[in-house]
Amino acid sequence: MASQRKAGALLGYANILAKNLVNLVYTPMLLSYVGQADYGVFQSSNSFVFSLTLLSFGFSEAYVRFYTQTVAHGGERDIRHLNGMYLTLYVAVTAAAVALGIGFSANAGAVFSAGFTEAQVSLARELLAIMTLNVASTLFTVVFNSYITAHERFVYQQTRQLVTTLATPLCAWALLAAGMGPVGVALAQLAVNLVLLALNARYAIVVLGMRFELRGADWGVMRGIAAFSAWIFGNQVCEMVNQSVPNIMLGAISGATAVSLFAVAVNIRQVFYSLSTTMSNVFIPKVNRIVATSDDNAELTRLMTRVGRYQMVLFCWVYGGFAILGKFFVTRWAGPGFAEAYWLVLAMTLPVMVPLCQNVGIEIQRAKNMHHARSLVYLAMAVGNVAFTAAAAPALGPWAPAIAYVVSIVLGNGLWMNWYYQKRVGLDMLFFWKRNLPVLLAWAAVTVACLAGTAVLPVNGWPAFLEWGAVYSALFAIALWLAVLTKDERIAVVSRLPFLR
Repeated sequence: MASQRKAGALLGYANILAKNLVNLVYTPMLLSYVGQADYGVFQSSNSFVFSLTLLSFGFSEAYVRFYTQTVAHGGERDIRHLNGMYLTLYVAVTAAAVALGIGFSANAGAVFSAGFTEAQVSLARELLAIMTLNVASTLFTVVFNSYITAHERFVYQQTRQLVTTLATPLCAWALLAAGMGPVGVALAQLAVNLVLLALNARYAIVVLGMRFELRGADWGVMRGIAAFSAWIFGNQVCEMVNQSVPNIMLGAISGATAVSLFAVAVNIRQVFYSLSTTMSNVFIPKVNRIVATSDDNAELTRLMTRVGRYQMVLFCWVYGGFAILGKFFVTRWAGPGFAEAYWLVLAMTLPVMVPLCQNVGIEIQRAKNMHHARSLVYLAMAVGNVAFTAAAAPALGPWAPAIAYVVSIVLGNGLWMNWYYQKRVGLDMLFFWKRNLPVLLAWAAVTVACLAGTAVLPVNGWPAFLEWGAVYSALFAIALWLAVLTKDERIAVVSRLPFLR
C-alpha cells in the first residue's frame, strides 16, 4: 500500500492547494454577499453546531486500531461483527445529534441575544437547523469512511475530497447569487455532504465488500472500544474548545464583528493543520500494523522523525512566507478591516509547529493505548482556555482566546507532550529533534533576512508580493540544500527531479 500512501499524500496536497485557491475567492465572496456581521453569525452558528461532532466520542479514530487487531487475531466474521457494532452505534449517534441540534435551534435566542440583534438571532436559528442535518450526515458517513481508511484507499478518499472542495463553493455561489444569503451557503454544504455520504457508502459496500452482522456480536469488544475512545473524546473536547468555543463566546460577549475577525484568523491557521494532517493520516494503518505485530519503538521513532521532517520543512516554508507576505495578503483578501487577523495568525500558528510536526506520535500513542495522560493534560488546558477567554474577552476581544490558545499549546502540546513521548511512550525524542533542529535554524535565518529586506523594499503591490515570494522560496531551498539535507537526501531529491541530474 506504499503507492496508495504516496499518491494519497500527493493528492492530499493537491487538495489543500485547490482548497486554498478556492478560499481566496470563497471567503471574500461570502463577505461581499452577506456582509461582515452576517458572516460572523454564520461562523458562530457553525461553531456551535460543530460541537455535535463530539457525539462520536472518538469512536471513529478507534476503528482502524480495532480493525487492525481483528485482522491480526480474528476472522472475517469478527470483522462483520465489528462493522455491525459501528453501524448500530452511529445510527444512535446521528439520531442524538439531530435531537440536540433541533434543541439548539429552538433556543438560539437564549444563546446569542446578548451579542446579536433580533434579525441575527432569527438567522442563527435557521442556520442551526440546517447545519444540524449537515453534521448528522457527516457523522453517519464515519461508518464507511473508517472502513475505507483501514483499507488504505487514500487515492479514492483524496479524489472524493477534491471534488467536494470544488463542488461546495460552486453550489454556494449559485445559491448566494439567487439571493439566499448565509442560508444558501448552509444548504450547499448539506447537499454536498449528502452526496458524499452516498458515495462513501457505495464504495465501502460495493467496491470493498463491507458487510455487517448485527447478531451475535461480542459486546465485550464494544466495551473495550468505549474505554479506548473515551480518552480520544477528551482530546476532541480540547480541540473543540480551541476551534469552536472561542467563536461562540465572542459572539455572546463581544458581538458578530469580533467573531468574523477571529474566524478569518482561524481559517488561515487551519491551512497549517491541513498541511500536517494530510501526510500523517496516510500512515495511521501502518503505525497500527507495527504496534500490532512488533511494537518496535526504534522503527516507530524513525517513522515519526522521517514524516516529521517533511512536515517541518513544509510548515516552516508556509509560515515564513505568511510572515513576509501575509500583512499585504490579508488586507487585500479579506479587506482592510481584517488587518489585525495577520497578527492573530502569527501568534496562534507559530507554537503549533511542534505538535503538527509530531502528529504521527499521536497515532503511536493511540495504537499503544497510551493516550490517556494526553487527554487529561489537554482537558486541563481546555478548562484554562475557557476561563481566560470568558474573563478577558470583554477587554481583549479576539486576543483573549488567542492568548489562551498559545499558552495551552506551548505548555500541553509542546513541553509536556515531548516529555511524555520520551519518558513514557518510549520514543527517542532527542533523535527526533537532532534531525529536525537544523530545519528550524535554516528557516529562521532566511525568514529574518527577508523580513529585514521587506522593511527596505515593502510588499505594497502584487508584483512585489510575487517577487518576494520567489526570493524567499529560493533562499529557503538553498539553505535546506546546503545546511539541512544529508548526502542521501540530496541523492533522493536529484533522483526525483530529472532537471537536477
